[in-house]
Amino acid sequence: MPGAAHGNPIRTDVDELLMPTDEDLLYEEELLRNPYSLRMWQRYIEARRSIDAKRRYILYERALRVLPGSYKLWHAYLQERRLAARGAHLADPQLGKLNGTYERALVSMHKMPRVWTEYLEFLVEQRQVLLARRTFDRALQALPITQHDRIWTLYLNFVMQPGVPLETAKRVYRRYLKLEPTHVEEYIAYLKSKGEWGEAATRLADIINDDLFRSLEAKSKHAMWLDLADICTRHPQEVAHLHVEAILRSGIRKFTDEVGRLWTSLADYFIRQGLFEKARDVYEEGLDTVVTVRDFSLVFDALTTFETSLLEARIGTEGEDDDDGVGVDGTLFLLHNAGSDADLRLARLEHLNNRRPIMLSSVMLRQNPHNVHEWHKRIKLFGGDTSKQITAYTEAIQSVDCNKAIGKPHSLWCAFAKFYDRHGDLHNARIIFMKATEAQYKYVDDLASVWCEAAELELKHKNYRRALELMRTATATPPGKDGRRTQEEADGPVQGRLYRSTKLWSFYSDLEESLGTIESTCAVYDRILDLRIATPQIVLNYALFLEESKNYEAAFQVYERGIALFRYPHSKDIWTAYLSRFVLRYGGTKLERARDLFRHALRETPASAAAPVYLQYAALEESHGLARAAMEVYDQAVRSVPANQRLPIYDRYLSRASDFFGIAKVVQYCIPWINLKFCNRASIWIDRWPANRVRYVCKDFTSCLPACLMFTFKCCAGSRDL
Repeated sequence: MPGAAHGNPIRTDVDELLMPTDEDLLYEEELLRNPYSLRMWQRYIEARRSIDAKRRYILYERALRVLPGSYKLWHAYLQERRLAARGAHLADPQLGKLNGTYERALVSMHKMPRVWTEYLEFLVEQRQVLLARRTFDRALQALPITQHDRIWTLYLNFVMQPGVPLETAKRVYRRYLKLEPTHVEEYIAYLKSKGEWGEAATRLADIINDDLFRSLEAKSKHAMWLDLADICTRHPQEVAHLHVEAILRSGIRKFTDEVGRLWTSLADYFIRQGLFEKARDVYEEGLDTVVTVRDFSLVFDALTTFETSLLEARIGTEGEDDDDGVGVDGTLFLLHNAGSDADLRLARLEHLNNRRPIMLSSVMLRQNPHNVHEWHKRIKLFGGDTSKQITAYTEAIQSVDCNKAIGKPHSLWCAFAKFYDRHGDLHNARIIFMKATEAQYKYVDDLASVWCEAAELELKHKNYRRALELMRTATATPPGKDGRRTQEEADGPVQGRLYRSTKLWSFYSDLEESLGTIESTCAVYDRILDLRIATPQIVLNYALFLEESKNYEAAFQVYERGIALFRYPHSKDIWTAYLSRFVLRYGGTKLERARDLFRHALRETPASAAAPVYLQYAALEESHGLARAAMEVYDQAVRSVPANQRLPIYDRYLSRASDFFGIAKVVQYCIPWINLKFCNRASIWIDRWPANRVRYVCKDFTSCLPACLMFTFKCCAGSRDL
């Protein structure tokens, strides 16, 4: 070459790139004095931004040779080269050079997670599975455990991409679960998406058996059981290594309700394996054990669908066999097997539908065996089968606890006895009633109802003497009892308190009135009063019974005993009946005694309810006593009753005063009204004649007296024009 002949050196392209320009001399001289100045290198590279990329790469390489541990230089260099390689083809050599640059950077930057993540993202973009996987492993080995979460996020996203071998992804996930075992649900979801049902079921069973596991997706154990059941039933071949039946049955035992899907899943598992009889047994077992109507409906509908599908398949198969087996001349008809189980399957389906109400009743009773109403409904379902009804009654009586019962448990005993009576077995009906009287009850009224029902049974068969004997036995005072209530009696069984039952004694008294003598009836009523369990109605019934027997004084004594037992307002009806009956019986013959009764009644009755008694008392004085005494009763009434009840009394007061004493006495009775301020802005109604009612409206209190006097003057003068 000519240049070489004269001894001049040959200048290559690399030399051209390395030779600084005039603009570079300032930075080069500064770097010669201080080559380890990071700031100067950054200013130099920043100033030469517009030059060729290769010259800039050489500047970066020179800087990194001097400062290999500078993160800022490496990051800027890698970012610039990665930006330049964006959009390059996967086979472009530039990508391999950039990978080499990242590898050289990691020699000194292996503790920097940002460099690792950028390199890994770049490798994932290149779809280099092997290199990327190995680099991920190197990153996990190089970085501390506290920074592994940044790598694992990228690693898991990488293995889920298409093109990554399934076995590789599974191994990576298994390694990740050793670090984060709570994220196993993500792995299960991935296995489901890839169709790895066997391992998904195994993992799901493991977390279900782990009592310490808490779902990050907020799934309950029940929801996990349902997921496992779906996998096992839909993919029985893939989960053959698991004991599916044992797994599902353990879930059924663990959850007392909402297990309908587990039962249907277990049956579906056997159906997919062709074990139809086994599946039917599972359905029947589920119907016999579920405790909610929702689960029952789910299992029953599944069983109905299963039986219907079997029936339709059998009918379709027989139709094809008939088409293939009948010859033209009919000779093959005799050789064809005419045996068919379609009728059996149809009968089984009908029997299943007929059993539905009974099975549903069993579900309700499994929910609460102490529901009396549900037991009655169940017994009605066995309407045509007496043996099943007797069995149902027996189960009901043994199952219902009186302290937990919903309804009246004694109604089961009574219905059981009446059942025997309807079938003509009076002896067993009496035995049931006797056992019922010895059973435990929560309330005395329940036991009393049993005794009353037993007596009514005897009355129905016209065994009147036996009915009375039953009532005497029921109301007999237990030995050692004196009729007083004690704490020991209250805490004991209800049989010890039966003799104080008002319901029982009322029924007994009605029987004695109808079937007994006057003496026996009076003895029953007297015993009720002695025990102090009588009601006002019982007192009235007793008194009315004596009056019908013409024992009036005895009836009045009963009224007196009733008044002594009760206070107002319970004694109101007794007083009303007593006073009216006494006046009706004696009239004015025993006037002083009647007056004493009325005064006693007024003392016992509050002022707000005393107006009717005053009017009744005044009517007595008007009919059989003195008019002046009647006026005193009216005067006492208007002073005692509340102001809002005085107007009718004043009305009657004036009317009777005018009838007895004339109009001249009206003013005498008007003056107390004014003192009582009754006329203040109120209306006065005065009866002068039966056909003429005069009304005067007082404007205020001060004008009331002159108005009353003027009215009286006009009446006395004979003027009716008021």
